[in-house]
Amino acid sequence: MGSSSRATPKVAVLLGGSSAEREVSLSTGRECAAALRGEGYDVIEVDAGRDLAMRLAEISPDVVFNALHGRWGEDGCVQGLLEWMRLPYTHSGVLASALAMDKEKSKAAYRAAGLPVADSRLACKDEIRARHVMPPPYVVKPYDEGSSVGVYLVHEAANGPPQVADDLPEVLMVEAFIPGRELTVSVMGVAEGDPGALCVTEILTDGWYDYDAKYKPGGSRHVCPAVLPDEITEACLDYALRAHKALGCRGVSRTDFRWDDSKGLAGLILLETNTQPGMTPTSLTPEHAQACGYDFGKLCRWIVEDASCNR
Repeated sequence: MGSSSRATPKVAVLLGGSSAEREVSLSTGRECAAALRGEGYDVIEVDAGRDLAMRLAEISPDVVFNALHGRWGEDGCVQGLLEWMRLPYTHSGVLASALAMDKEKSKAAYRAAGLPVADSRLACKDEIRARHVMPPPYVVKPYDEGSSVGVYLVHEAANGPPQVADDLPEVLMVEAFIPGRELTVSVMGVAEGDPGALCVTEILTDGWYDYDAKYKPGGSRHVCPAVLPDEITEACLDYALRAHKALGCRGVSRTDFRWDDSKGLAGLILLETNTQPGMTPTSLTPEHAQACGYDFGKLCRWIVEDASCNR
């Protein structure tokens, strides 16, 4: 974090924005802003609109806390603006953010780092509607939007290919469906002295871990730390840290896994890394931090103190 002549560092919390995940971002941003005020920072909440550069120039913050989710906020766009304005900011930089948001390109980085991923390919909507692009079961989803928005699960017994909605992007990702248990790991930095990979949570839901399960209280149950064989716990922590490094992430990230327990270690597959993990009361990353001795305020403070330019 840049040194400031101000006794109380001024933090601009970016929230809202115009992505499909606006509501989650508003919740994340408000929670973080409240926690940072509790930690003694001078906090200004900024709903990120087209006038963002002008607003930030007026506020002249010491640090920008990025609480945006989805397009513009999580894909390198706002990070580029903050680099251009030379405002120290939190979470990952331009390249890591863009890379993690593009699920097909991030998989290439994982494969190069020797990490296990599901088979997948990109295909046009017409092709997906016309025939099975790969043998079922498989999942069809946008390759550059987060939070389980617009996801189709094609079962083994499916009569035909999915009739995906017209409002989805022209090119979508078709990915082999990986059965098994939902596991996730948060990482807090990779430098010497950083906490690193925190702990593993298992997410228990009735059926698909969708938008409601993620964000509505009672939508899913979190077992933290997950009850797993030591080998699987260690592999999850190792893979999450390696994924964070492979993408060049900074600050906090969260990596999601599926584990088919009938296959042992071979059944553990890395799904994706989230460079702007949710920071609401029901969110996974604050739970991980809590389990490792960082309460919510302390976690938010760590994120602010980690902020910089040239990320």
